[in-house]
Amino acid sequence: MTEEEVTVGAGTSHPLKGLLTLPANSSHPVPSVVLVQGSGASDRDETVLGYKPFRDIAYSLAKQGIAVLRYDKRSYSYPEQFTGAAAATINVKDEVVDDAVAAANLLKADQRMDSARVYLAGHSLGGMLAPRIDSEGGKFAGLILLAGSPRNLWEIMYDQNMAVIHSLPDGDPVKAQAAAAVNTELSKAKALAAMTLEQAKTAPSVFKMPAYYFKEMDMHNTAELARKLTKPVLVLQGGDDFQVYPATDFSLWKEVLKGNAAASFKLYPGLNHFFVNYEGKDAGTAAEYNTPGMVDEQVLSDMGQWILGQQ
Repeated sequence: MTEEEVTVGAGTSHPLKGLLTLPANSSHPVPSVVLVQGSGASDRDETVLGYKPFRDIAYSLAKQGIAVLRYDKRSYSYPEQFTGAAAATINVKDEVVDDAVAAANLLKADQRMDSARVYLAGHSLGGMLAPRIDSEGGKFAGLILLAGSPRNLWEIMYDQNMAVIHSLPDGDPVKAQAAAAVNTELSKAKALAAMTLEQAKTAPSVFKMPAYYFKEMDMHNTAELARKLTKPVLVLQGGDDFQVYPATDFSLWKEVLKGNAAASFKLYPGLNHFFVNYEGKDAGTAAEYNTPGMVDEQVLSDMGQWILGQQ
């Protein structure tokens, strides 16, 4: 296995540093994967406290004969473009979609890659946006959705907030007040449907994020885009994920993709949002991410076998 430094979006106003991980001693074009991170400013490894899941994926897939491209997210590399006055009109097209398409094109132009076997593996928000990235120029051979959701982002954020509130003791005086505040945010999110993009620029924030961000995203509905897919799709979900829900989101993927004969699904009992097996005292809370852990070997093997098994 070898690694090369690359630039995604070279020649643009926002070049992104990345790493291309290559299988050792390959004498023919190999399949390859673009990795797309979840929410927030994230480095190429998708580092979250004690986790580096994209590094785990890159190393494992390369050992299985698959090249992997991972890169620093635009909001990580250019935070000034996502704060202050600029924050009012930030959107996932600028933050995620266009750069993932550029990454796909970089791989397709590399003669060491099989241009007909370039895949996308998106985690969390990256999985949610995968159908859009594909439709807006990615044109991948297939998609791997890791703990993503076909629902609106604000719906998931509402559920996440309410789950925390429900965990509070019934006698906690903050509980009712917090629930009311979260429901106010939900009402603001639902009101976006009747707004234009221009109106959303000056609308109140939703869950402490710009209304425009959600409005622009909602105009490219993940479920609707996913229903049109006929290419191979692999949906993976951790059974102990408390950020994206197996009973809701994983089940909904099955409904959305039921017309796609090339879609397959796998649930991993005991694994969390980052596909790590954690069994300590902090299970079910963000504190579990403090304990260093690696992506489960079975998940890595399943990803590699699925890619290599596509024709």
